[in-house]
Amino acid sequence: MPLKKYLLTGLLVWLPMVVTIWVLLWLVGMLDAIFGGLLTVLQAMVSSAAALVLERWRHIPGLGVVLVFTGLLLTGALVSNVAGRWWLTQWDRLFTHIPVFRTIYNSVKKVSDTLFSGNSNAFRTALLVQYPRAGVWTVAFQTGIPSQEVTGHLGEGMISVYVPTTPNPTSGFFLMLPRSEVIELQMSVDEALTYVISMGSVAPTFSTGFFKK
Repeated sequence: MPLKKYLLTGLLVWLPMVVTIWVLLWLVGMLDAIFGGLLTVLQAMVSSAAALVLERWRHIPGLGVVLVFTGLLLTGALVSNVAGRWWLTQWDRLFTHIPVFRTIYNSVKKVSDTLFSGNSNAFRTALLVQYPRAGVWTVAFQTGIPSQEVTGHLGEGMISVYVPTTPNPTSGFFLMLPRSEVIELQMSVDEALTYVISMGSVAPTFSTGFFKK
């Protein structure tokens, strides 16, 4: 039926754009809300005249995004020199001595250092693994290798992998598997994530040597 065909075609054209805009608007709203909370704290600490100026800033849409981006840029530039790294060390020392807070801070810092380090191999390789049982395959990502204590019990040749759920890859399962039981893929991590999120309906472009040997 032409009408149904046209509706589906129009949906396929507009859906990616609408979802992308929705995600961006959600991100802008979240950053503006965080910025608004900081303004509320600052208003309680300054004079009434300064509080009125801050209140005007609250109604500027997207200002939170600009300030967060600027703050990240300045922070990165600052800690790139010796003096900045010294202040970063003092900052870490302060937070690692606060009970309860230090547990969360240290955990998040270790994870972020691992994921965003230029030398890290975490989430750089897409894999095929058998999960949740032998003979059933799914896409996973190598996150590293197990610790020495774990390899002491399981033996050498093990790797750590993350098996994402679909269509939400931010949740998943952490597994330790023998390297001999996984298949390394040549598809990029972005292609593999798209494959997972689409529940297999959007397959990566086939190229020669799809599987690494």
